Amino acid sequence: MSWTVKQVRELKVGNYMNIDDEPCKIVEITTSKPGKHGEAKARIVAIGVFDNQKRSVVYPVTHKVQVPIIEKKTAQVISIEGDEAQLMDMETYETFHIPLSEEEKAIVEPGKEVQYMEAMGRRKIYR
Repeated sequence: MSWTVKQVRELKVGNYMNIDDEPCKIVEITTSKPGKHGEAKARIVAIGVFDNQKRSVVYPVTHKVQVPIIEKKTAQVISIEGDEAQLMDMETYETFHIPLSEEEKAIVEPGKEVQYMEAMGRRKIYR
């Protein structure tokens, strides 16, 4: 299990949550007042960590949502082969491949250290 559970009222802008089994970073939260027979609701707008897709959901503030556990780690770039980089984790010395976007290809060079995030069995370079 690579996530925890929180109530919607505990979330803040900048936190992460799962929407459609995709870890997303919250960019906006708006809450409405409780109605005559209902409870307060929160509208959450978030951007996918791995696919950069904008998603929005509306939940009651007492609703429980999954919050992914995101680990931020450091790795060294060993090699670049086409659209993939081979990285070595600086703590565990594990080697793995990560797909590169066009922007990352211009920045990432063999021998340099990069920051990457790992969530729900997926990895992405973020710095």
